[in-house]
Amino acid sequence: MSFNLPSVNQDDRKVPINLRQSGPTPVEMLIYTRIRKSPYWQLSHEAGCWRASVYNRTYHPRGYVRPEDGGAMVEYQSLVNDVTLWNVAVERQIQVKGPDAEAFVDYVITRDATRIPPMRARYVILCNEAGGILNDPVLLRIAEDEFWFSLSDSDIMFWLQGVNVGRRFDVEINEIDVAPVQIQGPKSVDLMADLVGAAARDIPPYGLLSAAVGGCDVIVSQTGFTGEKGYEIYLRDATLHAETMWNAVLEAGKKHNLAVIAPAHHRRIAAGILSWGQDMDFETLPFQVNLGYQVPRQKTADYIGKQALEVARSAVEAGSPPYSQTLVGLKFGGKPIDDYAPDFWLIGETAQDDPVGYVTSPWYSPELSSNIAMGFVPVPLSALGTELWVHLPEQYAETAGEPVRAEVVEMPFRPSVNPNQREILKSQGLDAAV
Repeated sequence: MSFNLPSVNQDDRKVPINLRQSGPTPVEMLIYTRIRKSPYWQLSHEAGCWRASVYNRTYHPRGYVRPEDGGAMVEYQSLVNDVTLWNVAVERQIQVKGPDAEAFVDYVITRDATRIPPMRARYVILCNEAGGILNDPVLLRIAEDEFWFSLSDSDIMFWLQGVNVGRRFDVEINEIDVAPVQIQGPKSVDLMADLVGAAARDIPPYGLLSAAVGGCDVIVSQTGFTGEKGYEIYLRDATLHAETMWNAVLEAGKKHNLAVIAPAHHRRIAAGILSWGQDMDFETLPFQVNLGYQVPRQKTADYIGKQALEVARSAVEAGSPPYSQTLVGLKFGGKPIDDYAPDFWLIGETAQDDPVGYVTSPWYSPELSSNIAMGFVPVPLSALGTELWVHLPEQYAETAGEPVRAEVVEMPFRPSVNPNQREILKSQGLDAAV
């Protein structure tokens, strides 16, 4: 069978996912002015960044420890044992401010914005009229009349401004000079207390605190991309103050064994945290990717995508979902996957048949002593315990050219220190899928 023209059925997509298996295809990244450098870019380079990707049209550090020194798995040990600093300025901040800020935000997100108090944040999704997910940011409510969308990887500012053409809502919508870093790991609370005082210990999950780090004005949130204890520091006027704040964090972090690392996708996979563009996109419905809880039944106000999402939910509940593939958790064999996958590796129903699905986010979990992944499979093959087969590249395969056995398992793969809303609903026995 040829994997360069995969036969996975994607008839329900207008633009199929590229499933050609091209491998690493190493190239040198061009650094030039068409792609942004964040205020922390040079600081990341000085900290040892040796590779990067592009996220929100901004260079994004994706590796500090080189492969010959242990690579990403060494960075993982710093995260789960100590505390880490990440350059996540690619999470561009889009401010919605004005008398109608709450009404506007409520119209563009699926959750109920009126239930978010000032100085609190929420994980939210924005959908198009067909119900496809356009972005899944953390939404910060700074004041009654001010919200910040901390973006994942899509150009939502233009869409938000387009929604408000004609000034239906009395708001201003702009990107602002605010650049976040993440502080993640079990020692993060102690480091944050050293940086901003004892008040850091009292910030609840998704809570916000106005503070100063190194004399620079910041907003601190108890959020992150790991499921570990963690925070984000949103630096105001970041273009002016990036070095001052970054160096203050490094200095305070010395006694906590702070390491500068790349965003820990190995840990976010274990926590079941999705990555836009990798695990979902604008053609993905929330119900396909375990985000049904983001479409509350009790929200009576209109919002973009509401009609399509309610129709989709009814179809799902009737046993006829309007999609052929759904996202599942997988546990599977092979040699430990210790780096980013260059392709969407293919999934078969048996070891011999043509592929029927594809892996989106794989990595090795030291805690589970197994490779784990998220992946899309046909809905009839999504039940827990279903046996499947993953076609790994030669470097990870047990036997070259032969797939490894996989099993559909629950997500998250391990409990989170900071459980997300889906985990909380699940622990309460509520149906988070629909």
